[in-house]
Amino acid sequence: MKKFFCTFFLLLACAIVFAQSPVKATVTQKPVSGHDDLIDLIFSFAIDPGWHVYGPDNDGGPTAMSFNIEQLEGAKLEGVLRLAPVPKRVYDNVFGCEVTYFESKGTATQRLRLTGGAWKAAGYLEYGTCNDEACMPPTPVEFSFEGEGKTLQDPPSAASPAGTLNSSRFEPPVREGTVTDEGREQGKQDEEASADEAETDTTAQTQTAPSLTGRAGGESLWTPVIDELHALDAASDTQSRSLLGIFLLGVVGGLIALLTPCVWPIIPMTVSFFLKRSKDDKKKGITDAVLYGLSIVVIYVGLGLLVTLIWGPSSLNALSTNAIFNLFLFALLVVFAASFLGGFEIMLPSSWSTKIDEKASSTTGLLSIFFMALTLVLVSFSCTGPIIGLLLVDMVTSGSVVAPTVGMLGFALALAAPFTLFAMFPTWLKSAPKSGNWMNVIKVVLGLVELAFALKFLSVADLAYGWRLLDRETFLCLWILIFALMGFYLLGWIRLPHDEDEYDDDGNVIVRPKIGVTRFLSALCVLAFALYMVPGLWGAPCKAVSAFAPPMWTQDFNLNQNTVEASYTDYEEGMAAARRLGKPVMLDFTGFGCVNCRKMEAAVWPDARVRQLMTEDYVLVSLYVDDKTPLSDPIEVTEVDGTTRKLRTIGDRWSYLQRTKFGAQTQPFYVLVDHDARPLAGSFSYKEDVPEFVSWLEGGLKRFKK
Repeated sequence: MKKFFCTFFLLLACAIVFAQSPVKATVTQKPVSGHDDLIDLIFSFAIDPGWHVYGPDNDGGPTAMSFNIEQLEGAKLEGVLRLAPVPKRVYDNVFGCEVTYFESKGTATQRLRLTGGAWKAAGYLEYGTCNDEACMPPTPVEFSFEGEGKTLQDPPSAASPAGTLNSSRFEPPVREGTVTDEGREQGKQDEEASADEAETDTTAQTQTAPSLTGRAGGESLWTPVIDELHALDAASDTQSRSLLGIFLLGVVGGLIALLTPCVWPIIPMTVSFFLKRSKDDKKKGITDAVLYGLSIVVIYVGLGLLVTLIWGPSSLNALSTNAIFNLFLFALLVVFAASFLGGFEIMLPSSWSTKIDEKASSTTGLLSIFFMALTLVLVSFSCTGPIIGLLLVDMVTSGSVVAPTVGMLGFALALAAPFTLFAMFPTWLKSAPKSGNWMNVIKVVLGLVELAFALKFLSVADLAYGWRLLDRETFLCLWILIFALMGFYLLGWIRLPHDEDEYDDDGNVIVRPKIGVTRFLSALCVLAFALYMVPGLWGAPCKAVSAFAPPMWTQDFNLNQNTVEASYTDYEEGMAAARRLGKPVMLDFTGFGCVNCRKMEAAVWPDARVRQLMTEDYVLVSLYVDDKTPLSDPIEVTEVDGTTRKLRTIGDRWSYLQRTKFGAQTQPFYVLVDHDARPLAGSFSYKEDVPEFVSWLEGGLKRFKK
């Protein structure tokens, strides 16, 4: 159960990055009615669902909208930016301040007053865009308008809005430059260019590297590695758990189901039936028992295949973070837990098992044995159903299409094996444990485990909707309570309705029955686990539950001061240092206004193993794409579609690096590279999964050492 969130939103973010920009922005000029000396520059935004464009008054929060003039002749600014409709204003818990933003659509208007004679206005409006999982780099929309006298004279292309955002796969979401007939014609030619010409554009783009680096020999560090990174991304797009792990999980589930009151007592009766049925031919009895076990395997494997067919391969990958589906799973596991705790019995209609039993009696041969196995499956459903449900929930949300089938294969083999083995070696039955209250104990423990896992699914929905009902400390409190109660139950301090009474020699009920050594040691382990989670209430990482608990940023009271900070915030300096130290580099494309960057830094980076790898084995270089520090001289670069763009700030430079070299533009975005800036592993984005992050770092380090 290590991957419950972020897979769907991560794929959604990637689709946005590589398919189209989440915001379409245009800029137009319009004379103010009744005032021939006033002009409005109107910036219009069409925003995809789930994304926000932030306003100009976000002090300390996400990237604020700003209007920048580079050339202003024959005119002056009149007032400040006017926004319509009024942006939403909310308090952001991550930044600790109020933020304003547009949703769906909005406009920002800057008024100019003409002062006489020829006039010209050129510059750009910059804005920030985020959704719940990623932030785009600060995006400029450039404009250049001019006229003669106080009466506005539109340039020839005024009917076509300037600053329209592009949607090319590996380009920034902006189209810039003065809008002229010549420029529009050039744009058409670019769109009609062949694939070979597009490759030539990419080469030309790479050749701008010397002006970007400002250092001799720095060109190779800017060479695109998009294809290499994508190949590594595809290779590392493995399942959250290996198929062997899923198979073993199914085996464990089958063994647990075997020990429940609905299955264990049936074993001696079934084995005895097969032996008596073929008492004159012992070999045939064993053969029938083997076929009986194989029939059980076929039935449960068929169930796994059915689950895959119902949801389909693509749906299985998306279910892990669907909020409504997670609420359904939460409710389902709570029902299963209540059943195991003695609240009620989950029973299939008795008519089903009756009809199947009749079929088994009226048929012969292999078909008869198959119907007997199906009868067992139906009769034991009240005990096996919740276990199968928990396993299938885990397997469905694992992201693997074949996981339900592989898991059910392991479950069925573990459940069916004893029937075959006891038929082959009947004397083993004499040493097998007798049915008793110990099977109810297993059901109660399983019920509490399912209740604990149900909270994980509620947590996913809670994070998706922003309810903040199940913050990290609340989640840990509930888990501590659940496992403490489990320990108390194992010690015999708590009794539930279906627990059997024990009597002394005089027939009196024993209030505190004796418990065995195994049960006592189990209680000790469970209580120790509950105590282990207690420091987490004050910010301890609690690595054993980090994959289940909500992220660290949801915790209000946190005394943990273990933080990781980058040694370098300049790309070339960091790469040069890594070469001197003989270490690989972790590039951290981040932003001051990136919410999810802070989440990763608070929830994943402080982990002891992560911190050790990042500080001792890597050179960490953090590149802030929204850094407003101006470059000494703006750099004009060519995008892959042939358009040009000016890089004015350090943040623009790092954003261009991320886009052109690695083919991405959302943050956070992590890449492991060698001294020549070649990728060592696939990229990593927003995913609060400590074990996977550690595995990613270790994989890159291993490849670097080779």
